[in-house]
Order: sequence, then structure tokens, then C-alpha cells
Amino acid sequence: MARDEQLKQRWETLVKFLSNKFSDGEPLDLDAIIFLVGLQEFGKLNRSFKKDEKLDLMHIAICRLLEPYGYYAFDYQDEDGWPHYTVKEHLPTLKAGEQSVLMKEAIVSYFVEKEVIS
Repeated sequence: MARDEQLKQRWETLVKFLSNKFSDGEPLDLDAIIFLVGLQEFGKLNRSFKKDEKLDLMHIAICRLLEPYGYYAFDYQDEDGWPHYTVKEHLPTLKAGEQSVLMKEAIVSYFVEKEVIS
């Protein structure tokens, strides 16, 4: 199976799984899934978040998702439990479609690593 086809199938499987678990089957978009990764990485699920904290959660997710690609490295966790990352290498300029594919690939890899999908 071609790499693109495998990514497409895994992505669809993941979206279906997460949508059933978190949105009563209503398909989650890329941003919603990134937000869920941020929640998972922060680890404090039983609280509400302010708007700026929600953006911070998405930032944490992006850093964590792109860490295996060499773009970020985990630095430390602050006293409130927020993870902090340092930039190792700047992302190349990507077109919108290329960004989407990179993030989907990173998300699929993350959930394979976490053994949510295979």
C-alpha cells in the first residue's frame, strides 16, 4: 500500500475513533484533534481553560507532534505543569496543503505510538 494511502486510511480511522469518543460521532477537524493532543500532553483534564490557555494547549500539541521530526525538543515542565519546548530547527515554508499533510502524519504517528490505532 502506498504511503499516502496508508496515511489516508489511518487518518480516517483516527478521526472516526476520536469523533465517536469526544463528539458523539460529529467529525472532528484537524484543530480539534490538535487540541485533544494538547490536553493529553498537559494531563490536567478536569478543569476549564481560558481562551489563551486553549491556544497554549494547541501550541504544546504542535511542539510535541513535531518533536520527532527534529523541530522542537522538550525543555522542562513549569510549576503549574505546563510543558515547555525549545525550537531546534525552524519549520520550512510549506503550502497550506503541505502543512495539513505534515500535521496529519505527525498526529497519526503520535496515536500509533500511544497504541490508539495501528
